[in-house]
Order: sequence, then C-alpha cells, then structure tokens
Amino acid sequence: MNVCFITDPLVTTMGAVRPALLLAREFCKSGYDVTLITPRFDGKIEKALQTENIHLKAVGPKFSFIRSLPTFDAWARCLIRHKTIDEIRNSDAIINTSSCIMARAHVYYAQGLMTRTLDDMLLMMPLHYKCAYHLLKLSLRVLERSLVKRVRDLSKLFIANSTFCASMYKEWNIKIDAIINPPLDCSLFKPVTSKPTADYVLTHFGVYGKEGKFSSIKAIADAGVIIKVFGNFSSVPKPLIKHFNIEFLGKVSDEELASLYSNALCTLFAFNHEPFGYIPVESMACGTPVLTYEKQGPSETVINGKTGWLANTDMELFDLAVNVWKKGYDPNIRSNCRERASMFDVKEISREWIKVLNVRSLLKVPPKI
Repeated sequence: MNVCFITDPLVTTMGAVRPALLLAREFCKSGYDVTLITPRFDGKIEKALQTENIHLKAVGPKFSFIRSLPTFDAWARCLIRHKTIDEIRNSDAIINTSSCIMARAHVYYAQGLMTRTLDDMLLMMPLHYKCAYHLLKLSLRVLERSLVKRVRDLSKLFIANSTFCASMYKEWNIKIDAIINPPLDCSLFKPVTSKPTADYVLTHFGVYGKEGKFSSIKAIADAGVIIKVFGNFSSVPKPLIKHFNIEFLGKVSDEELASLYSNALCTLFAFNHEPFGYIPVESMACGTPVLTYEKQGPSETVINGKTGWLANTDMELFDLAVNVWKKGYDPNIRSNCRERASMFDVKEISREWIKVLNVRSLLKVPPKI
C-alpha cells in the first residue's frame, strides 16, 4: 500500500508533525511505501528520512515571513489562499495531519485550532503580536472556521487526537468520526536508570508560554523546589532566568530528554493550551509521574493519584508540587506510569491506523468538491 502523510512544515520533529513522522517510520517497517508532503523541510530531517526510505516533497514557498513561528506563517498563508494541492499521485491512502495544507484526503487528522491556541497564549505574547491579534481576531476565527469546514468536506474521515480536541471542532458543528491519540516511541522514551536521582523537578517552556506558566513555576521555585527547564526561552522574563532554584538547559536531544525525565522526581507541566500533550506521556514512558492541570488533553492521559496529580487551580498546583518535593510518593507510581504510557506506543497506535486504512470503503478516490 502507498500511504501519503501531509504535514505542517518539517522544520522540527516536535509537536504536530511528530504523529506523521512516527507513523511513517512504523508503516515503512511493515512494508508500506510512504511519502510525506509538507510546505517546506529542514535538510537534516530530509537526510534522516532518506535513510529510512521515506519519500519527501515540499509544496510551499521556501521562506517564512515569521521565522520564529513557521507553522503559524504557513497557516496564515493557507487562510488567505484557499488552494487545494494536486501534487499527490498514486497513493492508496492520504492522511492530512496539517493545518497549513488543503488536499483531498481519505483522513484528516485534527490536532487543534490555531485561534484557540492563540487565545490561550495571548498573555505571554510580545505587545506587537497582541495588538495585531486583537485587530485580526474575529477575521481569523471566521477564516479558520471556513478553512476547517472546507477540509472536512475534502476528507472522507475526520479523526481528532483527543476528546478535548474533538470538542473544539464539535463546537463548530464539525462531524468527528473517531479519536486516535498521537503515537509515542516507547523504545526511545523509557527509564534509563533503576535508581533515579529524584533531586529536581523537570518542566518545559514552549513558544510564548504555550507550555510554561511563568508565575506558577516561579512561585514553586520560590518555595524551595529545584527545577530544571528545557525548551524555548525566547519569551522568558529575565527575573525567572536568574532564579537561584531554576536551571535552564535549552533545547535537548531526545536521548538527553529521556535521561532528564528518568531522573526527575516528577515532571511539572504547567500549560496554557494543550489539545493532547506529548510531555506528560513522554515522562510517564520514562517512569516519572506528572503534575499538571485537570483540563484539556493532559487530563486524559495522566491518571490522578496513579500516574501523577491533577490540579484544578494554580494554588492547588503549587500545594501539590511542594508536597511532592517534601514528602515524595509511593515508588509504585513509576511502574504505573510506564504501563500507562505503553497504551500510546507507536506500535499500538499504528495498529489503530492500519485498521482504518484497511476499510475497503475508505480506500476509494477522495471526494471531489
């Protein structure tokens, strides 16, 4: 079977492009011929995919007006120019995972709404972005809703990556055919030690505070909790960078991240917006419990009291973090975490996708609109 995945810009292997990358690799191992179509790609990623016999094709401009936000840039272009690509040939199954490309597909994999993401990130954005978004907010929402409806019409099936994600689309009267969670590589994210140091709490900062509520994390550090942070630090307030209980690690490799997860006492995931959330499942795969909010995607993956703790408020998050730091927890939680994460392993998730693709009624010519 020839399978084509359509993705957001492949300038990173993180976030919304990861499901397509992991599934493409798993499908190749099973003998499928796989092609990835993207607006543009990074040279290092291209070389890595070539070694795995995955075909890659770019269908968009090679430059970005907003270099710090390549996916947003590609999404904005798609809003303005409603063009359906026709570069896909000889594919038995087409799976569109992108918010930036419109195409006739057998399946559209919905991973969230950009305007909802921007709404939740707004407080952390630079002033000029805030002003621009306030002026354009209503127009962007109308355009995105029109875009999503168009994509729904172009796709035979519309699958969401979480229950929360599905609820956002349902608010716009978009029919959801199924929910399939994103896959995780549990052969990479796994415990690297049987004796973790457990002398720090790990957390992540995303672009403009998408992951990382600065005020909450500072309050926890002020209480004496030692915190290590990886990720994007471009929008972090200077007082936080100089905090004596916070160590900033910057971007780390997946191998380094697996070690950081494995040795952490717990992973603190203080987010503003997250339809699914890879950080919690990666942490659990490494045997480390997660402290996060009881909302959105992470509340669907973390089991309160068994694989971590779910807080309803910032104050509750603070109390839980300090309590875990001072008193620790039952060591059995670590084995619970690994067991829970195995449900998201790419081998398990790929089986769900293969069942979808093997439905004969699906593998017909995508609808023509």
